[in-house]
Amino acid sequence: MELRTVRNSYARWAPVYDSTFGRITRAGRRAAVTYINARGGDVLEVGVGTGLSLETYDQRVRVTGVDYSPAMLRKARMRVARLGLSNVVALRRMDARKLDFPDASFDTVAAMHVLSVVPEPERVMAEIARVLRPGGQVVITNHFKHERGLWAGLARAAAPLEKVLGWHSDFEIATVLGEDALDVVDRRGLPPMGMMTFLVLQKRAD
Repeated sequence: MELRTVRNSYARWAPVYDSTFGRITRAGRRAAVTYINARGGDVLEVGVGTGLSLETYDQRVRVTGVDYSPAMLRKARMRVARLGLSNVVALRRMDARKLDFPDASFDTVAAMHVLSVVPEPERVMAEIARVLRPGGQVVITNHFKHERGLWAGLARAAAPLEKVLGWHSDFEIATVLGEDALDVVDRRGLPPMGMMTFLVLQKRAD
């Protein structure tokens, strides 16, 4: 999917994102932030969107958010200002394939429902691994392709609408498991009925 397509798609969705996809992805955001809060430290949220997760981070977690969509970032900045979220240190427009941060900048990277949207997700995963500190973790929540059952059928039906929806309905989990520097430490289904997956990968200390 081209970056321009993603930007245009999310410009259309930004006004109603919180009440549509925001509701669908709530369980994933809750699981990810709960896990991250227990870790603390410096966190990068890739694909911060309208900032739905920002108010749920613990105050001792220092959060930097990036997104490519100006429309989404405007809503995120308004949310931070309205709620006085002092632990959100920056919200920046950025291509996730070329993160403008030094190596080993963050203890945790959150990628919530974004990897099936970005172009070249393998490059995004490589950048995530680069900016993680040794021993750091990437916390992922996402829809991945189901081989059978209800979700498999729905994904096949949605595939032709990829550009309209702004996401890959048949996204393979192998795409995010191919980064050599990262090992799986947790993987489980999320409600409803395992539609989404909670995944934690850790950067090797060496």
